[in-house]
Amino acid sequence: MAHQAKLQSGATDRAPARDTAEMDEQKRSFLRMASHELRTPLNSILGFSEILATELYGPLGSPQYKEYAEIIHGSGRKLLRLVNQVLEIARLDGRATDFVTRAEPLGPAFDNVLETLAPDLAARGVTVEIARRAGLPTVVADSRGLRTVLLNLLQNAIAFSPQGGVVRVETRTAGADVEIRIHDDGEGVDPDEIPRLMAPFEQGENALTRRSEGAGLGLPISDMTCRAMGGRLWLDSRPDAGLTATVRLPAA
Repeated sequence: MAHQAKLQSGATDRAPARDTAEMDEQKRSFLRMASHELRTPLNSILGFSEILATELYGPLGSPQYKEYAEIIHGSGRKLLRLVNQVLEIARLDGRATDFVTRAEPLGPAFDNVLETLAPDLAARGVTVEIARRAGLPTVVADSRGLRTVLLNLLQNAIAFSPQGGVVRVETRTAGADVEIRIHDDGEGVDPDEIPRLMAPFEQGENALTRRSEGAGLGLPISDMTCRAMGGRLWLDSRPDAGLTATVRLPAA
């Protein structure tokens, strides 16, 4: 009887684990479907509005048509970014990630991200200075996850930098880890607001963060992604002293 009870207990213990695995797979399946269903019409909106805005097949006639097409294209890009961020938050929160960590050199990762951010940098006249760029270290991370973190943190730093400002990036070895520090020379925030900035759908209360567009998901996504890759993220700031985001990941 005791042996039978032990077997029944073991079966019961395994059931929640099996149920959790099935739920995680259902979440992955739903997110794949939602991602496809949301992105497909948005890609059409972006593609056709760009064709109209550039007058690829000839003049549209009234100048207002071109202006409206540019507005549609810009709005579509913002909506696509929001959709991607909401889906990423759902994936991370539901532990439905499929990260594969391996040795990732920081040099190519920064190159990819800065190429993506070129329009943002040009629009604000901001420069990104990476210290010792030729000798950047290699970290253990998921390729997409690493680029997501760097993209969000640099995008945040660019948005909060003054016109013509400089974003400074430094890396250093910290024991068995590598630290990446991204500092902007913007207005900074009160240290008491930092927990709000790290919470999903929060932008903080000061004038600096209120003038930023978006749902306030970039920093929370970066934080959750770092933790999913075995690292961590923290922020340091004070008014009139800019903001520093520090990422710590295992060294390769």
